[in-house]
Amino acid sequence: MGFPKFEIKKSSNSKFYFNLRSKGNGEIIATSEMYESKQNCKNGIAAVKRDAPNAEVEDTTI
Repeated sequence: MGFPKFEIKKSSNSKFYFNLRSKGNGEIIATSEMYESKQNCKNGIAAVKRDAPNAEVEDTTI
């Protein structure tokens, strides 16, 4: 795989969600919440793309 990849999926209850796969081995590194519509799912992907570069890391284990 050359780049990370978002995959839109439909669950057994007909809701939409996405997985984010790593660019290295294609492992799932994130799974979204469930969305009522595919468009809302696409909006969620757009939000991750837009906001993740600025996301802080909060370590609650310490």
